[in-house]
Amino acid sequence: MRPFRFGVQALPSGGPGEYRELAKRVEDLGYAELFTADHLGAADPFLPLITAAEATSTLRLGPLVLNNEFHHTALLARAAATFDRFTDGRLVLGMGTGYQRSEHDAAGVELREPALRVTRFEETLIVLRSLLDDGSAHLDGEEVTVSIDDLGVRPVDRVPLLVGGHGRRVVSIAARNSDIFQFTGLTHAEGTGDPGAGGFQRAQLDERRRWLEEAAGDRFAEIDLSALVQIVVVGGGDEERTRAADRLALDPADLSELPFTLIGSVDQIVDQVVRLRESLGIHHYVIRDVEGFAPVVERLTGT
Repeated sequence: MRPFRFGVQALPSGGPGEYRELAKRVEDLGYAELFTADHLGAADPFLPLITAAEATSTLRLGPLVLNNEFHHTALLARAAATFDRFTDGRLVLGMGTGYQRSEHDAAGVELREPALRVTRFEETLIVLRSLLDDGSAHLDGEEVTVSIDDLGVRPVDRVPLLVGGHGRRVVSIAARNSDIFQFTGLTHAEGTGDPGAGGFQRAQLDERRRWLEEAAGDRFAEIDLSALVQIVVVGGGDEERTRAADRLALDPADLSELPFTLIGSVDQIVDQVVRLRESLGIHHYVIRDVEGFAPVVERLTGT
């Protein structure tokens, strides 16, 4: 059974000094990773993490997740390899298909139909893996065409690829190509791509774990299972559970069977994530409440 590991997703809202202090605090509290995001209207997903790297020594860093449609595959590989080299091998590269129509419209980048985005997504992952591992890639795919003999910059070591998703095709792609698969529970409205709480049922989680295992075959044992936590309330009780259940269209009694809602005393949350590791195999959690969740991190990291 794999030991617990915890990360933080925190977007930079101030200057570099503020983000450096946040990164130091995250590392001091025992978290293993600091993640940004990739949304138009927020800071670049890579550049602030350079300042975080300068302020820390062990914290792994990366975007959670990149919108694949916003990035050219070969140039992304170059950026990722460079970032990893300049942070002493600490990159975790989170990848997603892209989904938000309003961002695409604002940027003048077409939000293509899901089938095309997903095809390009898998081809991108294949090329990224080859370029980051070997420095070369040759693919004449349906959506991605590259012929590179030497990328010119290499990461320090193997860069972990994190893929988050919910649909069966994306789950299967993650099974074949990712090092970390993240359960998100998020579904996306047709047309707009707006995220919604359509995938948080426990039965859906069990089903997606089965999909992942079936598609991965022998490599399933190599994949870390992760969850992006939507709601954390350490010390919360019935009132907080009711609000969370209403927000996610769930029964309050079901929340303790999910990795997305961690509400209760430290002991209750510890018990919940231990049970989820036993039943689903999830041992990696990404949260947003750095200080509030710290007692759980102290209790469980490495166990």
